Amino acid sequence: MNIKFVTVGKLKEKYLKAGIAEYAKRLSAFCKFEIIECPDEKAPENLSEAQDQHVKEVEGERILSKIKDKEYVILLDLKGKELTSEELAKKIDDLSTYGTSDITLVIGGSLGVSPEVKKRADYSICFGKFTLPHQLMRLVLTEQIYRSFMIINHRTYHK
Repeated sequence: MNIKFVTVGKLKEKYLKAGIAEYAKRLSAFCKFEIIECPDEKAPENLSEAQDQHVKEVEGERILSKIKDKEYVILLDLKGKELTSEELAKKIDDLSTYGTSDITLVIGGSLGVSPEVKKRADYSICFGKFTLPHQLMRLVLTEQIYRSFMIINHRTYHK
């Protein structure tokens, strides 16, 4: 199985890189895991509607250029479905059982994603109503993917 994150922006914080690297190492027992970073589009502090749309479109094109046709795309979206860890594990297990071995999870930029990215998504999930920095969300998502594989394989990590 191949798990790929396509994210907007560059991860700079060493402590987040270290946490992600640890979970990536653990994930290597279950899947091929990679993170692809797309550059974020520079934007003024107070955006007009047109500028907001432009940023989403440019970042959306960058995201979509990293996704292949055969990949099952899960978008992190505030309007997505809230899942428990067990439900996420079941989703991943069901996808692999029914022949989907390439799963791509998308974390958009701070303004969200373009309608084209939403349209390309096969499924959308939400980690709750609170706001997390996109960089921290990468760590949280990596941990949850690892937790999913531990649940799928009946390991004691998940309590």
